[in-house]
Amino acid sequence: MRPAERSSPFSTCRAPPPNRLDWETLDAWLTPQDQVFNVQHYGIPQFDIDSYRLEIGGLVERPATFTLEQLKALPKKDVLMTLECSGNGSSKGFIDAVYNSRWTGTPLAPLLKDCGIKPETIEVVFYGKDQQQETLRPGTPRELKVEVPFGRSMTLDDALKFDVLVAYERNGVPTEHRNGAPVRLIVPGWYGIANVKWLARIECRDRRYMGRYMARDYVTVRGERHGDQVVYVESSVTRINLKSIIARVTRQASVDGKIPLKALGAVWDDGTGIAKVEVKLDDGPWREAALAKEPRSKFSWTFFTIDLGQLPPGKHTLVSRATNVKGRVQPAAGDDEIALKRTYWEAYEQWPRAIDLQM
Repeated sequence: MRPAERSSPFSTCRAPPPNRLDWETLDAWLTPQDQVFNVQHYGIPQFDIDSYRLEIGGLVERPATFTLEQLKALPKKDVLMTLECSGNGSSKGFIDAVYNSRWTGTPLAPLLKDCGIKPETIEVVFYGKDQQQETLRPGTPRELKVEVPFGRSMTLDDALKFDVLVAYERNGVPTEHRNGAPVRLIVPGWYGIANVKWLARIECRDRRYMGRYMARDYVTVRGERHGDQVVYVESSVTRINLKSIIARVTRQASVDGKIPLKALGAVWDDGTGIAKVEVKLDDGPWREAALAKEPRSKFSWTFFTIDLGQLPPGKHTLVSRATNVKGRVQPAAGDDEIALKRTYWEAYEQWPRAIDLQM
């Protein structure tokens, strides 16, 4: 922010809670640790880090077990990526569960291949050390209570992509325990739920894994129009959707009763690639913003800026929309893919911001 500039807060502005992104002060491409969110469904597990082991088993010829030091001794790779909670943006009070990082670890694909993947394998399951009792078919004669670890899965093809990491560092320092230390899975371009924390076991399987957070929760229910009929389809939350948001608005000294404004924001997707971001002020036309040339990385957010011109005092609304290299446009709240969605997850619609300018 230039010395002559100062922030013009949004009308619905609130201070973010601890360990959440502060959009109003966003100026770092890599997010500082005190603004990194963490979500856990079975609590944060407590265990002896010195005795930590990662197992690889299931349908492999040579099951393996690794200590943290053994993993660190393997070839290293850095992955730059934006990690977002799939519920981020689902309400006005929850728009700050996203951050950008440089993760360091060892690529998953060589680990699996060295174990000898059996040909009948169709998917890979990742289990964390966190676990909890789940009740299946509650209230029925077949009710069953079982203690299960947190788990997520992906197809073998997705698991073998070289960018998937078994990671132990964030931004050059050991990952904090609340964020999955000593080792977590990092899946560039996928929502946070797929990036399993406190990774304990990797298992190759010949049938679909149907744990709670793969088959029953983190499932998006969306209506699709088939002629005059709306058919509701369920899909598992996996890849990040194209999304942009205006982070803050800055102002300069007024000129002839009007206030020069500039908007800054961020845009990200699953790695497909951003073609442009446009911004609309009040009822005006969409205008293209400038995308930052550096820093840039395939799976990371890109910052954008736009001069809004000189505005009179009073209430104004501005909103951004992104377009990717395949021509997909970030939808508005009234578009079918958002309006016909019946679940909390994958909240990637355009996000209007309101300001009340005072002289």
